[in-house]
Amino acid sequence: MAIEIIGTGKAVPSNRVTNDDLAARIDTSDEWIRSHTGIGSRHLADESTATSDLALEAAKNALAMVAGFTENAESGTEKRDRAAVEAAKSIDFIVVGTATPDFIGCPSTACIVQHKLGANRAAAMDITAGCTGFIYALETAAGLLNLGRGRKRALVIGAEILSRVTDWTDRGTCVLFGDGAGAVVIEKTDAPCEGPGRRGLVQTLLYADGSGGESLVFRRGGSRNPFKTGEVIEKGIYLEMNGQEVYNFAVKAVADTAIALMQTAGIGADDIAWIVPHQANARIVQAAGKRLKIPAEKFYLNIEEYANTSAATIPLALDELNRNGKIKKGDIIMTIGFGGGLTYGGNIIVW
Repeated sequence: MAIEIIGTGKAVPSNRVTNDDLAARIDTSDEWIRSHTGIGSRHLADESTATSDLALEAAKNALAMVAGFTENAESGTEKRDRAAVEAAKSIDFIVVGTATPDFIGCPSTACIVQHKLGANRAAAMDITAGCTGFIYALETAAGLLNLGRGRKRALVIGAEILSRVTDWTDRGTCVLFGDGAGAVVIEKTDAPCEGPGRRGLVQTLLYADGSGGESLVFRRGGSRNPFKTGEVIEKGIYLEMNGQEVYNFAVKAVADTAIALMQTAGIGADDIAWIVPHQANARIVQAAGKRLKIPAEKFYLNIEEYANTSAATIPLALDELNRNGKIKKGDIIMTIGFGGGLTYGGNIIVW
């Protein structure tokens, strides 16, 4: 039996901040940001929005697609919401990949989404794998469905509000990040998952290298380094990054994962319709593509608009591809992620 994607959705804040907007606040420029990262803008959440809010919107869009809701000039959010809530009744698992949950530890962001959707029959949990979060979450949800016991559908979300954990005084990192969410609904179907006519999620590879954990780290606030009573806190919980270490790791991770996925799935680069990588920096993807000798046109990039949205990057891109008609039934999609932990991995999906 196959695990197929039957619905996609995304959500991004309406507040679009360009490089020029940032240059008015910090010592940088549009030319510098674009030349070093490929980023032109990012979408930033307002103070009233939490990660679960973006996750919920993306989920509603994916679920409404499953319910057959067609968005047009006459349709509105109320009709979409009704369709989404009805489809949510069929969800057995909700798995959210995020590095920026609403709360530390509990409740999980997935539980908050479950409650707001009314998906009362669904188990819910978060996955912490940094920017590889969606890939880890997708494989986790697929594994749960394959356990059987009458479970058929799962909602998989990647959602982040990185602007809350960004040090806006550090021009080396603050230009990199944006907020957003993407979601997919997966279903266990009668289609084959191997051999002729195979469909759905046909291959996943997951890896980790904990020796690089210090390269991307939230150093304060956890049990290792908690805030103390009476302490004067000058800065909150911010993401710290060793850019050069992450760059070197990421280029190798993308190339190695792509090769391993093609080998294990028995395909070549020419068989792949799109490669959807995590987008932390356009230069990482470009360098990996040159190492692999795969044309740049094979890689779907939207970093210019959204910047690095961590676990949201891949599902957000899948929704754009899907809704823009750039993928069709039978197309082979490769996803590749890399991020904090350090973690990396990828999927082969037959659409």
